[in-house]
Amino acid sequence: MSRHPDTWSRPPFIANPWLRWATYLGAAIYVVWVVTTIPIDWERVAAGVERAGRIFGGAFPPSFERSQLLIDGFLESIRIALLATAGGVLLSVPIAFMAARNVAPLPIFYLGRAIIIVARSFHPVIVAIIFVKAVGFGPFAGVLTLVVYSIGFVAKMLAERIEEIDMGQVEAMRAAGAPFFSTLFYAIFPQIMPRQIGLTIYQLDSNLRASAVVGIVGAGGIGATLANAFGRYDYDFALAITIVIVAVILVSEAVSGYIRKRVG
Repeated sequence: MSRHPDTWSRPPFIANPWLRWATYLGAAIYVVWVVTTIPIDWERVAAGVERAGRIFGGAFPPSFERSQLLIDGFLESIRIALLATAGGVLLSVPIAFMAARNVAPLPIFYLGRAIIIVARSFHPVIVAIIFVKAVGFGPFAGVLTLVVYSIGFVAKMLAERIEEIDMGQVEAMRAAGAPFFSTLFYAIFPQIMPRQIGLTIYQLDSNLRASAVVGIVGAGGIGATLANAFGRYDYDFALAITIVIVAVILVSEAVSGYIRKRVG
């Protein structure tokens, strides 16, 4: 059956067919080149499969005998996430205003954007290693790490929301002679507050997950407990920790999703 001449079809991403197929071919060649040149020690991979079998064999059934140690690690992770979220959000608000082009002068705008770019440039594990070296092992390094992580996300998203506000209210208050901070509190904050609440809730949920990761490199929390369990070859206890981490994150995701819907 022939296609109706008025039937709409999505235009291709690359209109020029020669350029489109050249792009596909180049991507295929690159994938083949990467697969064939990446250094893979297949003997080590085979030995790794055998080691993985021993690890999983020793992990079942999971052991919850040291439940107090597990609970202490999680309570520490929760404290890290709460402190980091509070500190990160408080710092993100002024940085977001600095990085919003419609409310900040150009030099301040570039400074705010630079801070956000630096905060977003490094994975939390790398930042955690730096802070562990700087302030030592423990939860304080985890809090500092997640503060930087929070700034990279919350400040960026909030700055974009500020740039999308209705400037009519701002111009009206400026025309009435309102000072700068009055304009912020009465013309800008009411427009961005729902987004700010949603970002804070999301970042708290994200920091709870990230605290389990940065703890592996010594930044406190349940991640440190998990790393110690692997270091002692207590694979059954490590599996118990992993199960609880997944369960807590699932509950946290459900709760934060419900709150975000209510706020939105």
